[in-house]
Amino acid sequence: MGPIVERVQAVIAEGKRITVHGDFDVDGVCATTILVSTLRELGAECDWLIPDRIADGYGLSSENVRMLAERGTSLIVTADCGITAVAEVALAKELGVEIVVTDHHQAAETLPDCPILHPGIDESYPFDELCGTAVAWKLAMALRGAVSHDDLDLVALATVADLVPLIGENRTLVKRGLEEVRRAQRPGLRALIAAAKVEPTRLDEGDLAFKLAPRINAAGRLYRADAGVELFLTEDDVRAAEIANELGRANGERRATEREVANEAEAALRDLPDELREASGLVVAGEGWHPGVIGIVASRLVEHHHRPVVVISLEADGSGRGSGRSIPGFDLLAGLEACSEFLGSFGGHKAAAGLELKPGDLTAFRQAFAAHANSVLGPEDLKRTERIDAIVGGASLGLDLAEELKQLAPFGMGNPGVRLLVPSARVRDVRTMGEGKHARFSLHSGSHKALGVAFGRPSLGVGEDDPVDVAVRLEVNHWNGAVEPQVVLGEVYPRAAEEKVVEAARWWQRFDAELARDPAARPELDPALAGDFQRQVCVSANAPAAVISELASCGGEVLALAADAGLRAGMACEGARVADYAELERDPELVADFDHVVLVDPPPSPELLALASRSPVEGGYLHRVWGEAEWRFALSAAAAQLAQRPTLIALFRDLREAGEVSGEELREALVGSPPAGRSPETAARCFRILAELGLVQGEPAAGGGVVGVVSSEGTDLEHSASYRAYSARHEEARQYLEAHRQP
Repeated sequence: MGPIVERVQAVIAEGKRITVHGDFDVDGVCATTILVSTLRELGAECDWLIPDRIADGYGLSSENVRMLAERGTSLIVTADCGITAVAEVALAKELGVEIVVTDHHQAAETLPDCPILHPGIDESYPFDELCGTAVAWKLAMALRGAVSHDDLDLVALATVADLVPLIGENRTLVKRGLEEVRRAQRPGLRALIAAAKVEPTRLDEGDLAFKLAPRINAAGRLYRADAGVELFLTEDDVRAAEIANELGRANGERRATEREVANEAEAALRDLPDELREASGLVVAGEGWHPGVIGIVASRLVEHHHRPVVVISLEADGSGRGSGRSIPGFDLLAGLEACSEFLGSFGGHKAAAGLELKPGDLTAFRQAFAAHANSVLGPEDLKRTERIDAIVGGASLGLDLAEELKQLAPFGMGNPGVRLLVPSARVRDVRTMGEGKHARFSLHSGSHKALGVAFGRPSLGVGEDDPVDVAVRLEVNHWNGAVEPQVVLGEVYPRAAEEKVVEAARWWQRFDAELARDPAARPELDPALAGDFQRQVCVSANAPAAVISELASCGGEVLALAADAGLRAGMACEGARVADYAELERDPELVADFDHVVLVDPPPSPELLALASRSPVEGGYLHRVWGEAEWRFALSAAAAQLAQRPTLIALFRDLREAGEVSGEELREALVGSPPAGRSPETAARCFRILAELGLVQGEPAAGGGVVGVVSSEGTDLEHSASYRAYSARHEEARQYLEAHRQP
């Protein structure tokens, strides 16, 4: 820094011209603005040059170096470019023009022979992820000899727009820079905020990324980026408003062009041979595609196909200009290096890069890129994954947590927004908004619900009563003077209907055990267990699946007790087991090894509640989480499990349709169809009653016997002693459940 500051100050003192050479994206525009304004403030004769994306391409070019030399520039200071311009810097020296490079992009093995300001070159600098504007800002402060926050608004905008990691120094710069942006002291930024219809006092990093930055980028993508520099330099409010409106129109044109090229790129991908269309790395190309939008289109294709993608705009001679985007696990720059024999030039970093294709080498480059990607990426790399930070229920989706999470902002690359998973929820009241491009909905979890928005998804593809796991961000929403929590939808994961699959030998063992039991028997509490009911009782209004997941994620051993384990199997997760009260009745010691016992559904008897309350040696917790839906489920399960009329009729029909059967066919008939499949105990009770009534004959014999229906004539179920006993137990269970409707 020291020698560079001395040289720049000397050029200013000599009255020689300085040209700031920038780049055509937001980072280059903001870096150029800061350096030009600072140098002019210090008395320099200073102008700027931002190359034309289409005519000049990225970075320093020999043509522009010669042009600047001819018009009298003595010193070129690059902004957000120049680190790979070895030949161009050498040419400048031949022409008598000095160059200082300020950049942050990935350097090559050979550096330009000139003073360089770059956070990744000098290993003594503690943070190497600064964007180009942050580097320019540090030079500006050094030239002024004082720390200033005046340009932090542009530093924040560029840092977010350039997708550098929002950690360490970058997070601090953006957090403080956002305060300057909200003050809107710069006329150009004030006009840009007004044109984008953003409330400045609540503006955040999302507004920078999706509402302000695209307007600056649009000029550089379709025309020239000088309008952005002029916007940020002007002190005239009227002129600032004119430029901001022009940028808004350019951004609308950019979106239309982007949609057109994206549609053609998808069509070009479909036309590729299978081996290239299904490769781990994709290359699509077309004539007439606007080079200014191919980078955005590449990003869209990566989002859709989850593969590294290169999009190329072809010229008539078969050459082309391309832009690539990558996925985690694939170094795009290394991929281009592996195919460099087909490229005139390329540069960038692991996640994004640009290139120039040699004439006639599209097919060879496409095949080489696909082969390299196939060799580097495995099937697991091509699976889209989502990181979840915490599992919560509806009760947690409140304003307090939303405001706490906001303190972790600004969010972006390297510091993603906190992602919460709401398990076994329902998405209801889905309504389109934003001209049909987005949707509003309500997220129901247990007895709670939260308002939500889904950007870019007018339809969520699930029914209102379908249980789904939902990944969301929780935010504070300001609307019409109200402040409320709001969830922003990430992904929806449908929960598959769980079939009750029980290993055959174990299933028959349970069936035979129930068939041998006295139908009138009641679960008895072992006197040795008296006084051992020491679990601390926790009542929760959260959805049962959320409680189970939260407890399991904290590291404790969790047992979920349900009325029917088969139908509740979807609540199981790593660290949590699902069992039912029938299993607890068979094994009173079941709960002893668990730190947490979650009563998903209410137990059908006081004896089973007492057994569920047993504590492990170190003590434990009993979580009563059932609500109205779980209570009704328990009532229905009790009727089915204790062989009431609808269950008996269903099993009889299944046996009659099966005919005389044995083995696995017999077990399938006794179980019935999922998800309403019958447990071994339920099937045994029903079989006992039907046998007593003479409606079936044969012995199951653990699947070794043959069973068939004898008669289908109407029969009074009360003639079966077993039916009467089970009915009495059902009535007791019903009365107990009625008395314990709420936990």
